Amino acid sequence: MASYKVLIKPSAVKELEAVSAKDRRKVAAKIRSLAADSRPPGSEKLSGQERYRLHQGDYRVVYAIDDAEQTVLVIKIGNRRDIYR
Repeated sequence: MASYKVLIKPSAVKELEAVSAKDRRKVAAKIRSLAADSRPPGSEKLSGQERYRLHQGDYRVVYAIDDAEQTVLVIKIGNRRDIYR
């Protein structure tokens, strides 16, 4: 399987920095793993959008996949109670 390039929007970087240090490491590891498998077990396609979500504890990572360019763009990172608003 081909490796994908993972890009993170600047706003998502700020959201990641707001996550506690312990959870930040776990969320960052999940994001890094998207390079090897852009649709890992546990990821779900969001309805009505060409976006996917991945969960790590109470946090969600919303991302888009461009198979033609082989890139994954992380769009939003946040607590599960706030992420979809």
